[in-house]
Amino acid sequence: MNYPVPSSEIDLGSIFPFELDQFQLDAIASLNAGRSVVVCAPTGSGKTLIGEYAIYRALARGKRVFYTTPLKALSNQKLRDFREKFGFEQVGLLTGDASINRDAPILVMTTEIFRNMLYGTPIGQIGISLVDVEAVVLDECHYMNDRQRGTVWEESIIYCPREVQLVALSATVANSDQLTDWLNRVHGPTDLIYSDFRPVPLEFHYCNPKGLFPLLNDSNTKINPRLIKRGKKGKPEKGRGGRPEAPSIIYTLSQLEQRDMLPAIYFIFSRRGCDKAVAEVGDLWLVNNDESQILRRQIDDFLNRNPDAGRSGQIAPLYRGVAAHHAGILPAWKGLVEELFQQGLIKVVFATETLAAGINMPARTTVISTLSKRTDNGHRLLKASEFLQMSGRAGRRGMDLQGYVVTVQTPFEGAKEAAYLATSPADPLVSQFTPSYGMVLNLLQTHTLERARELIERSFGQYMATLHLRPEYDEIGEIEAELAKLQAELAEIDENELALYEKLRQRLKVERHIFKTLQEQAQADRQEQLSMMLDFAISGTMLSLNDKNMTATLPITAILVGKATSPGQTSYFVCLGKDNRWYVATTADVVDLYAELPRVEVSPDILPPSELAIKRGQCVSGSEETLAIAQSIPDPGEFMYMPPEVSEQLSRVNAVQAQLENHPLHQSGNVGTIFKRRARCVELEAELEEVQGQVEQQSQRHWEEFLNLIHILQQFGGLENLVPTQLGQMAAAIRGENELWLGLVIASGELDNLDPHHLAAAAAALVTETPRPDSKVRFDLSNEVADALAKLRGIRRQLFQIQRRYNVALPIWLEFELIAIVEQWALGKEWVELCANTTLDEGDVVRLLRRTLDLLSQIPHVPYVQDSLRRNAQRAMQLIDRFPVNEGTE
Repeated sequence: MNYPVPSSEIDLGSIFPFELDQFQLDAIASLNAGRSVVVCAPTGSGKTLIGEYAIYRALARGKRVFYTTPLKALSNQKLRDFREKFGFEQVGLLTGDASINRDAPILVMTTEIFRNMLYGTPIGQIGISLVDVEAVVLDECHYMNDRQRGTVWEESIIYCPREVQLVALSATVANSDQLTDWLNRVHGPTDLIYSDFRPVPLEFHYCNPKGLFPLLNDSNTKINPRLIKRGKKGKPEKGRGGRPEAPSIIYTLSQLEQRDMLPAIYFIFSRRGCDKAVAEVGDLWLVNNDESQILRRQIDDFLNRNPDAGRSGQIAPLYRGVAAHHAGILPAWKGLVEELFQQGLIKVVFATETLAAGINMPARTTVISTLSKRTDNGHRLLKASEFLQMSGRAGRRGMDLQGYVVTVQTPFEGAKEAAYLATSPADPLVSQFTPSYGMVLNLLQTHTLERARELIERSFGQYMATLHLRPEYDEIGEIEAELAKLQAELAEIDENELALYEKLRQRLKVERHIFKTLQEQAQADRQEQLSMMLDFAISGTMLSLNDKNMTATLPITAILVGKATSPGQTSYFVCLGKDNRWYVATTADVVDLYAELPRVEVSPDILPPSELAIKRGQCVSGSEETLAIAQSIPDPGEFMYMPPEVSEQLSRVNAVQAQLENHPLHQSGNVGTIFKRRARCVELEAELEEVQGQVEQQSQRHWEEFLNLIHILQQFGGLENLVPTQLGQMAAAIRGENELWLGLVIASGELDNLDPHHLAAAAAALVTETPRPDSKVRFDLSNEVADALAKLRGIRRQLFQIQRRYNVALPIWLEFELIAIVEQWALGKEWVELCANTTLDEGDVVRLLRRTLDLLSQIPHVPYVQDSLRRNAQRAMQLIDRFPVNEGTE
């Protein structure tokens, strides 16, 4: 991949007055060659520059660029950055509820908005299209791993027109080559631009109560040997409870301060932990006099403008350079913290890991306070990518020569776990692709079912499933090849002849079975007669003998010479066979007796040899004297007893046998091989069906889910002949976790006549997840809202039952617990009083109000909505969208 960097279009030196890294030059060359790129490089390595180049190039050509981000906060930050870099009028912003300068050449938006635009659904973005859009930058593309929202990235790539270049910017992932290969297949020519080079190298440290130590050996491949050594008595030092002791936060910070390793982001995986840490170190002064003056000026200015935004317990520490940053904090206050930290005025921010995945806040050092985190299934060690993401915040390009990552000893994790994570490669991207009602309805509005299936089967999830199933596909290929070979060999044989031969074979089998059954029945009847006849038989009577103990395999013709009785009253018959051998037999050994044939004369002098024991199965050779008698024994032949029905059946068997032997296939001498091949074909076909079934089950999972959603939509009247109905079009125009549920609620009419403040509370009920048991709101919900929501329970129950029948697990929120707070805010309640009446953090209250605002902002754009509901939704938005809920982006 050697593309020349064109100098005629844009002089790189004029827009980037510094030396570019090789991966940046490679990416620019690929873009100029008309190819899309996947740029996979460490956090802070300068990936954004490639997106900025795409913008400069588009502006030079009079084209446009869409810049997508995973988070609204990141979109807002990019808006500010790009306005500063490219000019105020050149940049626009689209969010779910805000539209600023939407026709600008540089349009920043969340990835969801871009996906919805590709659907063509008018959710407040009417008139926006991809006309003149030269490139789309997908920032933080590794968000494809996000369990709840990863689908959006895949859909955006699948639906994006091929002529639009994609610039996918991703943190380091293990399977960037697979991501690139997938883009090549579903979008168009794409190059992987991979770099593991960090402009600011990282140094890993380990902090315990004894001090701060290098975590790794000199080659950065293994744990520092010094950290493996034991204490004086050969045991590690223990704290209370017999476990290793964790150093205090103040001690850890003092170690950093002594080594000039501040400012730092100190990751703690709980909000309470972050707030507690601020309280613990709040008396530390980490700023000098000059910094303190600037801090005071900026903080006071902020509090004068936003008197309600000051956070209890956080203002005084902020003056001293200490802050917390997590989802429970008011967004406006978080914005102030981010701004001050970027200016280098805050020396330590205690943050949850959400900061690592979000806005641009690099530090000289990151401290990772624990290497495990609590999940729904208990505690687990951090994943390599989570550790990398947090580590990547260390080292500020152009400011630090070295970035530092400090892991901290805890009672549960030590240097061994820290070294393991520090030397682990990144995790692979895993597809989170999941069909939704919105996806089904939007695709079927503009595509046939066959085309929709094609789009679903182009997902990264499907691509990965195909890779995962490669052994099974290979097995299918091998089976099919063997089957084809056998079938080609069998094709040379006349199928009719083969069928006739097989028919004869089966018939012979049946006739033989009938003969055997008749023979057994006749034998049983004859045995009773023989028993009586033997009692009266005399010397010279002809017999047929057969016994499993005898050496002969066929019945032997013999004459009776004498009888003997054992002490147990068993009768023994001493016989001379036609083979000139003496036999001792019992009644059971006599197959037949020929009373109608003349007896053979036996002289009274002829006696059995003395060595012949009178015991069943005994047999000895005869003498010269007996040979003459043996030779005079006639062949009974036609006199053998055979009932007529057995005789007739034997004739049938012989006739079919003759037909079979005269058949051309039998005479070819190849018939055994032919039937073996046929049997093998049957085996292979069964194997093939089984493996194909397994593959289909795994590879068609997404399509099965898609079809299940179609069935549910049809049951509720959202689709008719696979075309969205009025209800379907309403649900298609909404984005949420369960668009059908929201569509059914709006279509029910239960919200049509609610007053704006009541409508706000009802909307909150539809987007609020089940709260934690300790979450409380000390306001009463008005009867109007409670009654309207109660009437929706029937629809909810019905939807829940049908979803369960089809194994669909999309949530159907209808929460009453917390929504009274939304009603009170819409009625004008002051922020301080509002927060005083709930156990929720301020950040959670803002998030609840913003989710409500998001749904309200969509209602006016839903088709077939009553005018009263449209007006009330717009009024409810005005009531809710005030500080600190509003974004304040303009």
